Amino acid sequence: MKNVKAAEIVVPCQSLDETLAFFVDKLNFRVEMIYPADAPRIAVIAGFGVRLRLDSTTKGEPGSIRFLTDEHLSDSQTLTAPNGTKIEFVVDDPVVSLPTLVPALVVQSGSERKGFGKGRAGMQYRDLIPGRYGGRFIASHIQIPVGGPVPDYVHHHHVQFQLIFCVHGWVRVVYEDQGEPMLMKAGDCFLQPPHIRHRVLECSDQMEVVEISCPAEHETCVDHEMSLPTPNLKPDRLFGGQRFVFHREATADWQTGSTEGIEYQDTGIGEATNGIASLLVLRTTQRVEDLSLGHDGDLRFLFVLEGTANLDDGGAGRWQLQHGDSCAIPLSSNCRLTDLSADFKTLELSVPSQ
Repeated sequence: MKNVKAAEIVVPCQSLDETLAFFVDKLNFRVEMIYPADAPRIAVIAGFGVRLRLDSTTKGEPGSIRFLTDEHLSDSQTLTAPNGTKIEFVVDDPVVSLPTLVPALVVQSGSERKGFGKGRAGMQYRDLIPGRYGGRFIASHIQIPVGGPVPDYVHHHHVQFQLIFCVHGWVRVVYEDQGEPMLMKAGDCFLQPPHIRHRVLECSDQMEVVEISCPAEHETCVDHEMSLPTPNLKPDRLFGGQRFVFHREATADWQTGSTEGIEYQDTGIGEATNGIASLLVLRTTQRVEDLSLGHDGDLRFLFVLEGTANLDDGGAGRWQLQHGDSCAIPLSSNCRLTDLSADFKTLELSVPSQ
């Protein structure tokens, strides 16, 4: 809108004097306007990027105001203004709170291509762990059917960890202090450390990625001030104690696993997160009869990229897995993969017990 000078939030109050004194004396707002001088009924105050119109002539709910602070109040974190407005003090950028873990065996089929819902920036999401382990983890299969520029913006995430693996197509992303935009192709992976600014620029048709984060519900914060790419290159910079990772499948070495016929690529995420989570890409070089999935951590998660295998949970159930299928394996599980085809390939995320 043109010619708008300012915006004010109307705050009803029966006693202007008491309410005005509370906001000015206790919360350090400043008076911008008061009307009329001989018997004030309205006052406009400003502070902390907010402009309030205290109005004793109007009725309505007093509402609430959140103040972001870098320290806790010594007595109470909630105050009430004389007019009833709730004042809440919230620690800005607190340590990530992890919900109580609720593990379960979860097997999701991807063959029918159903279950995708509309997400942000034109992306479509399919939830791979619907119960989300009590809110501890989220694994999303994300697709953009029609490629081109992505209507994204510079943003960052309040997470403990977050990784993105490209399943199909390609996507171009730019990251804070990591240089020019990067092209992630099928088989490649990013670790996005907490609060690293980034922006998705463009992608191919039928682009698909798997995104895994902890916790499941977390804030995505927009940064209106930063322009990417940033002028400085700082590849070893730590964000929340973690280092950015760009794993490229084409240049990474395949290593021999402990099970004959299986080799793997280590994406480097375990080292970069200081052991909070690790991601391997496993593949078979021949048909493999049996592979144990038992573990003593919080989660083991697989997303099948190629080939087939059977998932056996020790007698209660049996599933055939193929491209696009996934499974979340709980602690102390008897689950095993059996009859792995000679072209089997899967992601394997491991999160140790916290």
